Amino acid sequence: MRDVLAAATAFLRMPAGERAAPASVRATAAIAAAVLATMGALSFTGPGTGLEQRGFDALAVATAPGKSRLPITIVGIDEASFAQIGLRWPWPRSLYAKLIDQLKRSGALVVALDVTMSEASTEDEDRALAEAIARSGNVVIASTMAYQETAFVRQWIRMDPIPAFIAAGASKGLAHVDLDRDGVVRRVPEGDDIFWKAVIARANAASPGLLPEPEAPAGALVRYVGPDHTFPYVSFYQALEADTHLPPGAFQDQIVLVGRDIQASVDAGAAQADLFLTPFTASTRGLIPGVEIHANLLEGAVTKSHVVPAPPAWRLAVIAAAALLASALLRRWRPLTGLAMAAAVCAALAGASWWLFAQRDTWLPVSLAIAAVAVTYVAFGGIAFVTERRRRSELRRAFALYVSPEIVDQMLEQPERLRLGGERRTITVLFTDLAGFTTISERHGPEEVVRILQQHFTRASAIVKRRQGTLLQFIGDAIMAVWGAPLDDADHAVHACLAAREMQADLEELRTSLAAEGLPPIRMRIGVHTTEAAVGNFGAEDRFNYTALGDGVNLASRLEGANKLFGTPILVSGATARLLPPGTPLRQLGRIVVKGKSEPVDVFTFDEDAGVRSATAAALAAYGRQEWDAAEAGFRDLLARNADDGVAAHYLARIAELRKEPPKPGWDGSEALDKL
Repeated sequence: MRDVLAAATAFLRMPAGERAAPASVRATAAIAAAVLATMGALSFTGPGTGLEQRGFDALAVATAPGKSRLPITIVGIDEASFAQIGLRWPWPRSLYAKLIDQLKRSGALVVALDVTMSEASTEDEDRALAEAIARSGNVVIASTMAYQETAFVRQWIRMDPIPAFIAAGASKGLAHVDLDRDGVVRRVPEGDDIFWKAVIARANAASPGLLPEPEAPAGALVRYVGPDHTFPYVSFYQALEADTHLPPGAFQDQIVLVGRDIQASVDAGAAQADLFLTPFTASTRGLIPGVEIHANLLEGAVTKSHVVPAPPAWRLAVIAAAALLASALLRRWRPLTGLAMAAAVCAALAGASWWLFAQRDTWLPVSLAIAAVAVTYVAFGGIAFVTERRRRSELRRAFALYVSPEIVDQMLEQPERLRLGGERRTITVLFTDLAGFTTISERHGPEEVVRILQQHFTRASAIVKRRQGTLLQFIGDAIMAVWGAPLDDADHAVHACLAAREMQADLEELRTSLAAEGLPPIRMRIGVHTTEAAVGNFGAEDRFNYTALGDGVNLASRLEGANKLFGTPILVSGATARLLPPGTPLRQLGRIVVKGKSEPVDVFTFDEDAGVRSATAAALAAYGRQEWDAAEAGFRDLLARNADDGVAAHYLARIAELRKEPPKPGWDGSEALDKL
């Protein structure tokens, strides 16, 4: 997976001229045909239809006017009305009679009750409502469909208002809505006496020619005015006392729809409250009361703004055009340019669909066409990626014989760097060497030597890589590694020192393993130094190697050998030590001048014993002041703590020499190492 991600990153960063050649005409045609066949077939399935419906919802929300253009007011049977009226549901019909009388006095053009009244109530209650209907002469009452299931039959039964109300002059209209598979109301219900048609007919009866004849094309879709409560709402209890609760003329010439209006939220019991999903539900999380569904249907019919879906042939034609155009544009694979072209095609499709929806009341589904463009982009990108990855594999096999895998990755990511020369970088260099390995080689056969080196190099290399280092080369039994190149590493000194300590700890385990195999134990010295160096490809025109060059690189190598002086496993220069975080257990070892240098270098090693670190620092301070007695006492104390302390032993020997031959004036405590 890591290799795949690296290949993808390198591929996306390649210059445009490095892209794969254009796909052949045959391959391009095959991709276009496959995408067309897939998306075309998907358009006739449930998932494909659902995807297109999501597009319809987005257009419905984007083009909704947000305000009704008709004089429609909804009287909501809401929570406030239940609280004010104080009666349990269903309410007595005399209450509706009182409402109808009040609305008639207030000048309402039509009063449409979206309330089921298919069963008789008490004689007095039904008489009161029938008399109010007769006085008003403008009432529509909803009919409903009920599902009935018995041991003998399963059927839908229409439930109309009781005959007394029809005889009194009420019109009836089927308050039916069609739900799509996802439960959203998008389709305009069809029928000769559908509720919204009955309302229009009653309005024209009261005022002939006021509204256009109700009609909606077959298969028409609802153009919603807005989310729930876009239409004006008045609470039922306020409408009952309109003279005192509402301004004069609140219902003058209004089409008044009366229906339930409870809390509009996505709730498990919403179906029991005459609430429905709409295209706005996904964004608002709100449901819309059934009475407002009828208001939207009425608005669309009167304003002739119902949306008509485009014929299926149009959808297939758009998918075909999108697949062919995208294939032609993307056959020459360029990730960013191709993405921009694909986005432009998708934007054009979406823009055309929006214009038809908003200006021509026509819904042209383009979601699958947009998906076809996306799939085409992925298909050509996948082919180009596989081709590029194959090319990378070939290059890797060719170069892996000469350079480390890390450098191969860099070469593949940045081909322009495959030239002679380097760049100046601040890096931390690590050199290792196996102590006394020449003697081991002389005493054991080449097979055993190879086994030892193979295990050592494998384990040490893994540590270098794990600590984000770059393994440059093996030199005999030595290892050279750097941190901070070719990739930037702000903590290169920290990572190099962690690697050095882990390598020494791992070597202890390796010695145990070698002993179990009957092989001799090995010990290692490590030198670490931070410096500015030239890092890059050096060599001849026909053969070069990625490495680091510079005076500081040589110093790191010298520090590895200087471990012999102190009997230490790791020597860290002062330049590196200054980059380590506070609290790093560094033991000061003094100052040395390595062979070929004139400037002294502060050197340190790692020691977890704080007492040893403190005592060494005090003894070295006395040593630097030429206070030989104090320095000697300090180092003898260290030697008493640990008889194998090579640092203390070295300085005791050094103090004895300086007593015999005192240093020259200006001596800074450093020691020249002419042989190391």
